[in-house]
Amino acid sequence: MRVLLVEDHAKLAMTMATGLRRAGMAVDVVFDGQDALDHLALTAYDVVVLDRDIPVVHGDDVCKALAAQGSPSRVLMLTAAGTVHDRVEGLGIGADDYLSKPCDFTELVARIRALVRRPGTALPPTLTHGDLQLDPSHRIATRAGHPLPLNPKEFAILEVLLTRPGVVVSAEEILERVWDEAADPFSQSVRTTISRLRAKLGDPPLIETVAKAGYRITD
Repeated sequence: MRVLLVEDHAKLAMTMATGLRRAGMAVDVVFDGQDALDHLALTAYDVVVLDRDIPVVHGDDVCKALAAQGSPSRVLMLTAAGTVHDRVEGLGIGADDYLSKPCDFTELVARIRALVRRPGTALPPTLTHGDLQLDPSHRIATRAGHPLPLNPKEFAILEVLLTRPGVVVSAEEILERVWDEAADPFSQSVRTTISRLRAKLGDPPLIETVAKAGYRITD
């Protein structure tokens, strides 16, 4: 899951980003509305966690711009103003969800995951392929009923592949969806992580390498 976090309070932004990464998300962080729009013009984000009161371009205007463009990115708006009027106003300008600050971090993670499951980008709560089951919300993976000790990147790659069964996903797309903009595009991160993932999944193998194309889940 690729998330853009827009928060002008640097310390809070870094704390939130660290927590979201530990929850298995690839997170890019920006501190003002114009930088957010620049990132959104270049990268497809699943969810934008958008502080409403940000400098340069206000959060309301960022939200309106995304709505006008028909952006597929879901917007979770954050604000210290938590009245009903504020929530109604935020939803009225195009936000998909609204959360008052300070917020419980577990609720923030749950809200982000719920947005990805909404129509248009809907995913089932549990991804299943044969005897393999993946529960993204609870970060649990099992095969034949046995838990799999996957690290966050291994879990995220498996989630990407399971959401597109039978489809070849390129290493470049996996790098974009699982890592963030700090990732080295020339690194061997995808290949080495998939190698570890295959070993943990066991036999019969589930991930096929398609020469010069990428990887896919096999039957």
